Amino acid sequence: MKLTVIGCSGSYPGPDSPASCYLVEAMGVDASGEARTWRILLDLGNGALGELHKHVDPRTIDAVFLTHLHADHFMDLCGYYVLRKYHPEGPQSQIPVWGPAGAADRLARCYDLPLDPGMREEFDFRDHGPRPVQFGPFTVEAVEVAHPVPAYSLRVHADDRLLVYTGDCGPCDGLDKAAQGADLLLAEAAFCDGDANPEGLHLTGTEVAQTAIRAGAGRLVLTHIPPWHDKQIALREARALWDGPLDLARTGGTYEV
Repeated sequence: MKLTVIGCSGSYPGPDSPASCYLVEAMGVDASGEARTWRILLDLGNGALGELHKHVDPRTIDAVFLTHLHADHFMDLCGYYVLRKYHPEGPQSQIPVWGPAGAADRLARCYDLPLDPGMREEFDFRDHGPRPVQFGPFTVEAVEVAHPVPAYSLRVHADDRLLVYTGDCGPCDGLDKAAQGADLLLAEAAFCDGDANPEGLHLTGTEVAQTAIRAGAGRLVLTHIPPWHDKQIALREARALWDGPLDLARTGGTYEV
């Protein structure tokens, strides 16, 4: 399973990265039994669609999984709707979009479309549920976590490996459940220790490291750091506790999970 960072800036696109978007690829077979590469996106935040073109043809994406409905995690679905509807080679086939309840109506309003059909002809909107979703070579489990709006961490299994993406969240039991056993933990670190941080919103580098230790994670990648923070602070906070492999996410960075 291959992870490519498309966008990793927290809260809004930054000077060196779009907002949240991660491309995950794995080999599998299609309905005819032919082997091919399957591609899913974890979030599609503002600014990410343009960057995605540098890595794959956006028309080859098989599904999108949204962690929550804040602009820096879903807004470029508006542009993706345009691409799939009006591409000069013709409308593209509908693909599934898993996310919190209400995603279809929210996107229709964002683009000033009638709620029916909204973007439903381009995207097959499906709500996150209590059971894992099997899709191509992937099994994706959404675990509810603490955030001001309904939000989920995503556990992505493929090739007997586990990628866990926290999405946005504060420390909570859901996060610990989601992170358990991760081969790679892709974790937001939007807050800094010592600041007057609101509860139930984001994580510090220290809290991410504590989560990774409790989870027995294999590798830790810090992401979603806002442009107003020094990324090295998050890195130092995590490194003070975590002695395993540790990276700062960067646009274009790749990982074999």
